[in-house]
Amino acid sequence: MAALTFSQFLFLLSIFSLSYFRIARSDSGLIGVNYGRVADDLPPPSQAVQLLKANGINRVKLYDADPAVLTALSGSGISVTVALPNENLSAAAADQSFTDNWVQSNIVPYHPQTIIEAIAVGNEVFVDPKNTSPFLVPAMNNVYNSLLKFNVKSSIKISSPIALSALQTSYPSSAGSFKSDLIEPVIKPMLNFLRQTGSPLMVNAYPFFAYEANTDTISLDYALFRDNNGVTDSNNGLVYKSLFDAQIDAVFAAMNALSYNDIKMVISETGWPSKGDENENGAGEANAAAYNGNLVRRVLTGGGTPLKPNETLNVYLFALFNEDQKSGPTSERNYGLFYPNEQKVYDIPLTLEALNGGPASAPPANGSKSQVPLPPDGGDVAAGQTWCVANEEVGEERLQAGLDYACGEGGADCRPIQPGATCYDPNSLVAHASYAFNSYYQKNARGGGTCWFGGAAYVVPQRPRGEAEREVVYDSGVWGDWRRTGVRRARWVGLPTFLNVERLFGSGGLVVGAECGQIQPTLWFWFCVGGEG
Repeated sequence: MAALTFSQFLFLLSIFSLSYFRIARSDSGLIGVNYGRVADDLPPPSQAVQLLKANGINRVKLYDADPAVLTALSGSGISVTVALPNENLSAAAADQSFTDNWVQSNIVPYHPQTIIEAIAVGNEVFVDPKNTSPFLVPAMNNVYNSLLKFNVKSSIKISSPIALSALQTSYPSSAGSFKSDLIEPVIKPMLNFLRQTGSPLMVNAYPFFAYEANTDTISLDYALFRDNNGVTDSNNGLVYKSLFDAQIDAVFAAMNALSYNDIKMVISETGWPSKGDENENGAGEANAAAYNGNLVRRVLTGGGTPLKPNETLNVYLFALFNEDQKSGPTSERNYGLFYPNEQKVYDIPLTLEALNGGPASAPPANGSKSQVPLPPDGGDVAAGQTWCVANEEVGEERLQAGLDYACGEGGADCRPIQPGATCYDPNSLVAHASYAFNSYYQKNARGGGTCWFGGAAYVVPQRPRGEAEREVVYDSGVWGDWRRTGVRRARWVGLPTFLNVERLFGSGGLVVGAECGQIQPTLWFWFCVGGEG
């Protein structure tokens, strides 16, 4: 096969569109983060606020109303949800003067310089071992009246985060229902309050827990928003492509069953641990990055759930930092996006700009996550890596736009997918787009937002099909006398310097870093070749 010269490649490249396809739907949801502080090694609030701003996070949720944090947030432009803790519910329910003093001390001195947009009254009260459920709605009413008294109610919503354990039935989603012993005493009064005050229901949803306990029946791809066959609701025929959507719709269905289908929802907590105990199935850095990264994409590109397709999703990730003082299994201390030293646990886009392929809001504090070079000791090149593949569900137009950008302005090395080149076959838009997207992603050190292309691509932590076994050949003409080849898991061996690689593979130009694995139907392929394959 004839090889493309570099000038021919540039000529072909010039006929492609260099415009970048960007997505910014008007119905995009919102991403925030929970700022828990059950730790003894966290940076001061002023530094945490700068970290939030540097990463484009403009919404944060607290578990108290700490004055140092509220002061640090003043003038930052970051909206905050504060909390009245469970231990205060009894007093708040019993006496209006308690909530008057609480609002006067924790809201009035800070708002609106600190943008307090909501108050979470309690947290997962229905599972509180101290049985604080009877105090919840009276406390919410008293907080509301205190806000009215101090003339700050108009801009502040009041709600209370509930856990999914409040549901009696969650599968199929359309059969979602609240526990019968909660409905009359607290669920209906709370939903009435939310309706009357125009406040949303706050829900803490963790697909991780469901997957961990049911790995035999729940697909990991389904839990991580990755490509999967979906789950069909047997009652209404709706198809769910993610466990997250199924969980949220179970809550919507439970509200619908009680005739409260007009109440909005905020996902007040969700996340995935980057580390866990041996028996915590699914916990790990790659899965955490996949879950949170794909969730951010899911939220910021707009659209609702199958049951509520026109409802935007507003989500608070859990959590900002790993918290070393939390009790329980290892996972409880490893939900953070950042380590206490402000280094990223893993790098995912958190803003629409980053998702659209623009610069990430801040570079990784722990330095570049550049692709690990092939190790001379024969190690596994997949260790700690991720790959970028095309999302064929978005359609040809978006795939082509992403491919044009990657091979043009994006600077991906697309020579191997030119006609007659090493990775040209299979000759399909999805295959070529996967190649180009991954080339761009690796070239940009797997940075946040570099595997997005307007929703046409997504990150996978597993080695793509076809990459388990491969051959690697470097023409050493410009590198000196070394010629490197790797067979099976990229082990390096030296080739004799007299071996004429050009004669074997052609002289059409050196192509470095061409990974055909995600597009090849077979296991053996050239990883890096000369001009001919």
